[in-house]
Amino acid sequence: MPEPTLQTQTPDQQEPAWVDRELDSLHENSDKHEKVRAMFNAIARSYDINNRLHSLWRDEAWRKRAVLEARVQPGEAVLDCACGTGDLTQAFARFSKADHIVGSDYTPNMLEIARHKREKLHEQLKARIEYQQADAQQLPFEDESFDVVAIAFGIRNVQDPDKAMREFHRVLRPGGRLMILEFGQPSFPPMRWFNNFYCGSIMPRTATWIARDTSGAYKYLPRSVTSFKTRDEMHQSYTEAGFQEVWSKPLTLGICNLFRGIRP
Repeated sequence: MPEPTLQTQTPDQQEPAWVDRELDSLHENSDKHEKVRAMFNAIARSYDINNRLHSLWRDEAWRKRAVLEARVQPGEAVLDCACGTGDLTQAFARFSKADHIVGSDYTPNMLEIARHKREKLHEQLKARIEYQQADAQQLPFEDESFDVVAIAFGIRNVQDPDKAMREFHRVLRPGGRLMILEFGQPSFPPMRWFNNFYCGSIMPRTATWIARDTSGAYKYLPRSVTSFKTRDEMHQSYTEAGFQEVWSKPLTLGICNLFRGIRP
């Protein structure tokens, strides 16, 4: 059987998705949702290698930890929202007993790569995974469809994160868990200084070079972290969306935070 080939489109990049003057108010930009989609379409092919390289391969461990903390039971259904190229979706297939795992994303090129990677899996893993294009703010799923909803490094890219949190609550069954992985700010001052220097000065240059990117993605991405909700504000967002037993854990000295909340 011939190996599947990628059909991703190379987007028109004459106009960058993000320009410098927009970075100071990127979360308030009324066009953020479409800009983010254009940006991820542009960097889809190099997304995985940049994730591995610039996290020093820690991103895989963070995803596995999220799967384990979700405490998936045999027969349960999982939604990996803003799944990108499908790394967390595949982690749920590998490290949990979920019966059915849906990966959803707003970006066609990301989903095309996720589907391509799915075809390389063992049949038993592949059979449990499906992908669907969807907007996190308006999910095309019935109420109480899933036992776990997860989103890794995607909540800050949504136009209205609180609206997405309410959607996650809607599609979860009672007792369902919402797992969020998101970058944070280390509390240890030397680590925070190093992380800010690395993410603000080194990573944007090397990632842009690797991706041959002209969309402004690697200007947007580090700025979107430092200007997003704090850990305490994320706890508040969980509570306001109706979740209980909200819990969080800093990973790798706080470079990443893992959140969990339960739908009552």
